[in-house]
Amino acid sequence: MSTVALGMPAYGQGNINLSTPFPASAKQQMQNKQMRKNIHHATHAIRAKRNNVVGEVPDWEQLRNAGSAIKSNVMANLPELLEQFAHNFEAAGGHVHWARDAKEANKIVTELIRETGETEVNKIKSMATQEIGLDEYLEEQGITATETDLAELIVQLGEDKPSHILVPAIHRNRDEIREIFKKTMPEAGDDLTSEPAVLAEAARRHLRTRFLSRKVAVSGANFGVADTGTLSVVESEGNGRMCLSLPETLITVMGIEKLIPTFSDLEVFLQLLPRSSTGERMNPYTSLWTGAFEGDGPKNVHVVLLDNGRSAVLDDEDGRSALHCIRCSACLNVCPVYEQAGGHSYGSVYPGPIGAILSPQLTGITSEQNATLPFASSLCNACYDVCPVKINIPDILVHLRSKAVDEQSGPSQMAALMKAASFVMGSGQVMKLVERGLPLSRIVAGRSGTIGWLPGIAGAWTSQRDIPKPPKQAFRHWWAKNRGNTTKADS
Repeated sequence: MSTVALGMPAYGQGNINLSTPFPASAKQQMQNKQMRKNIHHATHAIRAKRNNVVGEVPDWEQLRNAGSAIKSNVMANLPELLEQFAHNFEAAGGHVHWARDAKEANKIVTELIRETGETEVNKIKSMATQEIGLDEYLEEQGITATETDLAELIVQLGEDKPSHILVPAIHRNRDEIREIFKKTMPEAGDDLTSEPAVLAEAARRHLRTRFLSRKVAVSGANFGVADTGTLSVVESEGNGRMCLSLPETLITVMGIEKLIPTFSDLEVFLQLLPRSSTGERMNPYTSLWTGAFEGDGPKNVHVVLLDNGRSAVLDDEDGRSALHCIRCSACLNVCPVYEQAGGHSYGSVYPGPIGAILSPQLTGITSEQNATLPFASSLCNACYDVCPVKINIPDILVHLRSKAVDEQSGPSQMAALMKAASFVMGSGQVMKLVERGLPLSRIVAGRSGTIGWLPGIAGAWTSQRDIPKPPKQAFRHWWAKNRGNTTKADS
């Protein structure tokens, strides 16, 4: 069991409202200096490990190109690949279910669990099941789902929300984890310490009885292989392996974009993914299963193929490459915005740069929350540089920013501001008149010599920084006065 989540410094969770737009949420989260310190420490450590192992691979760029090409092929042939995968999965003894959205997926999973007569299930870490809110839905239906990934277990027991794709409990420290375990694991005892090995052992004992007694498990999938009907889960702890091998019934929820055409394509992604995500040369546990076999693993094997907005993303030629994502989180670890604002600021299952382009496309950009996410970036290009499948996140961000503006219900302040700027800058005479009035704004600056407040959309600038007072005269007028060429300067 990994102890990566147990070494974080202190961070109090505070109040998180996932419906708050990013600017307001980020402003609140950035007040927590300890959280920012924690994330800086963790992301820089992972980034350094990634750089070391990537530097060992002489054909790394060729691997990235191959990964990108494979994913582009998948998007171009997705309907045919889905049919091929479903045929091969069923031929191997599995059962295929199709879900248009989260509601259908949750209903299918719930019905499959009820058919077994069980009310308690184990879960493998899965972004797809988080996306559809499966844990919460099952709880409403009287079914208990236990997360078996250590970090996800910490988040679940702490009634928290994940803040990172790879390390969901990146914001929790070992003392907080000890308190969570003491409250939720009576068997851990009062003498439980905050040593990572001790906490990991407490979690191991807590989960062991559940692994051995529960007959149903729910998983996600990193990859689905079309030409063999194979599913794959990669992990670092081994808890997923226990869920995949011990239960009688295994239910997998997989986004339809997770397909790859052939088994040999796994060779590319099993080199790209571990290096980009955990900075490891290979995944400690790589599990593959194809259907069901008597006497070997679960008897009843199901896969729920989830759309949930993916078809709409596929229709957008400029944004569809967001579906290439293999959930490595490399973009989060290099993003200066994520480092300062933290994962909870995004109000999304998918935080960071990938969340800023994926969430608005999956669930629509018209909501206040989603409309702000494409602007949560400095467009520094670092995310594109590290993406193992070469998703051009900055380009998609610009594309979505345009859509967010176009789909506003009425004229925005920005549109009015740009129209005014166009009018002023489109005429030399108008520009000259405006420049003559500029020195008047020195009055606003006052004795401080800076302008610290502006109304409307301009206030977003002054809320974070001051504007120096303007000069006594515009450059055009200074030039006319000092160079003696008034007619040419004023033209």
